[in-house]
Amino acid sequence: MDTPPIDTELIAIRPPTHPTEASKTTAGNADSTACSALPPSFYDSQFDIILRRQRTRAAGQPKFRTVPSRFLNLTNDFEFAGWGSIFRIALSQENLEHGNNTLHDLRTQQVLGQFEASALAANDIFGGVFYTIPSVFAISGVYSPLSMFLATLTLFLWRPIMEELGSALPISGAPYIYLLNGSTKSVALLGAALLLLDFAATVVVSAATAISYLAGEMHIPFPRYVGTMFVFILFTVVSLAGLRESARVASGVLTLHFLTMAVLIVASITAWASAGTTQLRENWVLGQVGLSSPGYILKQVFNGVCIGMLGLTGFECAPAYTAKMRPGTYPNVLRNLHIPAIILSPAMMLFVLALLPLEAQAEENVLGLLAQKAAGRWLRIWVAVDAVIVLCAGVLTGVTSACELLAELSRDCVLPPVLLANLPCTGAPYVAVISFVGFSGTIYASTGADLIAVSKMFSVVWLAVMTLFPLSLALLRFSRPRLPRLSKCSSSSVIGAVVVAAVVFGGNIVIDPTIAGWFALYFLALVALFYITTHKVGILRWVYWAYDQLPLLHRLRFTQNWGKALINAMRTLRRQEVCLLVGTDEISQLFNMVLYVRHNEETSRLKIVHFHQLEGMVPSEMEANVKILDEAFPDITVDLMFVEGTFNPRTVAALAHRLQIPTSLMFMCCPGPEFRHPVAEFGTRIISL
Repeated sequence: MDTPPIDTELIAIRPPTHPTEASKTTAGNADSTACSALPPSFYDSQFDIILRRQRTRAAGQPKFRTVPSRFLNLTNDFEFAGWGSIFRIALSQENLEHGNNTLHDLRTQQVLGQFEASALAANDIFGGVFYTIPSVFAISGVYSPLSMFLATLTLFLWRPIMEELGSALPISGAPYIYLLNGSTKSVALLGAALLLLDFAATVVVSAATAISYLAGEMHIPFPRYVGTMFVFILFTVVSLAGLRESARVASGVLTLHFLTMAVLIVASITAWASAGTTQLRENWVLGQVGLSSPGYILKQVFNGVCIGMLGLTGFECAPAYTAKMRPGTYPNVLRNLHIPAIILSPAMMLFVLALLPLEAQAEENVLGLLAQKAAGRWLRIWVAVDAVIVLCAGVLTGVTSACELLAELSRDCVLPPVLLANLPCTGAPYVAVISFVGFSGTIYASTGADLIAVSKMFSVVWLAVMTLFPLSLALLRFSRPRLPRLSKCSSSSVIGAVVVAAVVFGGNIVIDPTIAGWFALYFLALVALFYITTHKVGILRWVYWAYDQLPLLHRLRFTQNWGKALINAMRTLRRQEVCLLVGTDEISQLFNMVLYVRHNEETSRLKIVHFHQLEGMVPSEMEANVKILDEAFPDITVDLMFVEGTFNPRTVAALAHRLQIPTSLMFMCCPGPEFRHPVAEFGTRIISL
C-alpha cells in the first residue's frame, strides 16, 4: 500500500548485468550480424523478458494486474505496496554493542534455580490435595487411592515429551511457542486461548478454594467472593515484586506445605498404628455395597482417575517460564513436580480411608478432619492455615505463567505492546499482571462467583492443554525434523499421551455434560478475540466493502470521509515490517517463506536479509529471484538486504536494532544438527523446513 521511506544510510545496488548482455558488448563487430540471426535460447529470452520489464517500468508505477478491483471506488493502485529495492548494509559498532547487550540481558534473565522454578508450579500441584481428595472420594469411594495413584502415573507419558520440547525450544510461553514454530499462527493462537483459560482457571480455583476452605474452618464476616477478590489483590501485589521475589515467596510457601504434610503423615501413621485396621475394614465393607460387578468397579476407578487428574494441574505451567530457568534445570523441575505427587495424594487418601468414616471422606475440609483425628485440634488449625496459604500461592503460579505468555503474544503483535511495560524498580510486567488478574476476575464474576462451574471448566481445559504437548511434538517432528534437541522420547509416549488425554477428557464430559458448555463459552470468546486482533486489516476490508456498496454513505456529509479513514487505518496497520533471514536463493524456498508471511502477518513491508562475509559468497540468483517475488506479490514491498557479517544471535540482535524490527518478527529456516548457536538466543520464529 505504501512505498517505504528510503534509508539514506543504505546503499542501493544496481542489478547485475546478465551474462548475455556482457557477451554482446565483448563480441566482435564481424560476428554481430551472424549472432543476431540466431534465435535466443529459452533461458536467454525468458530472463531478458523479466529484466526488461523491470528496467523499463517507471519508478512507483503499480505492478500490472489484469483482474479488476473488488471495490467500486478504488482501483488496483490501492493494492500496490510499492517496488522493493536492493541494499547493502554494514552494521555499526553501536549496533553490535546493542546486540551484545541484548544477548547478555537474555542470559541474565535465567535466574531461577531448580528449587525456585519447581516451587512456582509445585504449590498448584501439591495444593491440589485439598480440593481433589473430596472430589475423588465422592466419585470413586474406597477405590480412591488406586484411582489417584493411576492418575499420577500418567505423567510418565508427558515428562519425556515435555523434556524434548523444552530442549528443542527453551522459550517462555510454551506450548504456544511450540505450535507457533511448528505450525501456523492460527493453530498457535488456539493453543494460546487454551493456555490463558487454563491459567485464569488456576487463579480463580486456587483463590476461591482457599476462601472456601477458610470458611469451612471458621466464620468469616464477609461473603466468600469478597475474600476471593482480596486474594486476587494480595497476589497481584506479590507478582509486582518481580519474578525472583515471587519465586522466593513460592519457595517459602512450598517449604511450609511440605513440613505440614510431613507432620500430618507422621501423625496419621502413628494414629493408624494405634487404632488398628478396624475403621479401614468397616469402610471397605460399606464401600462394596451396590458394586454388583467387576465392570462397575472398573467404571468407578476410571471415573476417579478422570477427576483425580485435576490434582495434577500446575504441571503444565512449568514450560511457560522455561526461559527464566538456568540451563539444565528444566528436566529436574519436571521430576521434582512429578515424584512427590505420586506419593503425597494417594498416601493422604489411604490415611483418610483408614482413619475416617466413609461419610466424612467427601467433606471439603477432609484433611482438617484427618488432622484432628490423628493429633488433635492444634494440627487441624495448622493444616487449615497451610491450606489457605498454599492454595493462595496457586494464584501466583497462574499469574507468573500467564505473564510470560502475554509477553510472547505482545511481541508477536497479537496483543498490544503496552503489555511489555515493566516497573523500573522490580522489572515486573505490571500491565500484564493487572490485565490478567482483571481477566480472571471477569471469569469468576461471569459465573456468578460459582466455584463449582469454574472447577468443572478447569478440568477439561487442563486436559486440553496437556493434549497440546504431544500434538506440538508431533508437529515439530514433522515440520522441523532438523531442529537440534538434547533429548528425544519414543513415539509410543506421544501416542499414549494423546490417547490418555482424549479418554480422560471424554470421561469428564460423560460424568458431567455441563462441563462442555462452560468450556466452549470461554474458549470461543478468547478465540474470537484473537481472531479480531490478528485480522484487523481483513475485517476493515470487509467494513470498507460494505461502505463501498452503499452510495448513500458517499453523499452524506458526516459519512463522506469514512472511506478515507478506513483506507488510512489499513495502511497504518500494515506498516509493521517483517524480516526473513535466508541463506539460499532457491526460489521455491523463498516463495514459501513469503507466502507464510502473507498468510500469517498483516504487513505490506517485507525485508529479505542475507548475511555474508565475502562478496563472492552471495548466492548468484538471489537478486533476480527476489525481483520476481516482488512482482508476484503486488500488495507487499519485497526488499533485499545484504548484511556484511556472520549469522549469529549477536548480529541478528544488532540488525533488529538497526532496522527497528523486533526479533519476534524475524523469521528463519530450521537450523540443522550442526548449528552452533542456541535457537532460543535468536528470538526469531522458525517457519520452514
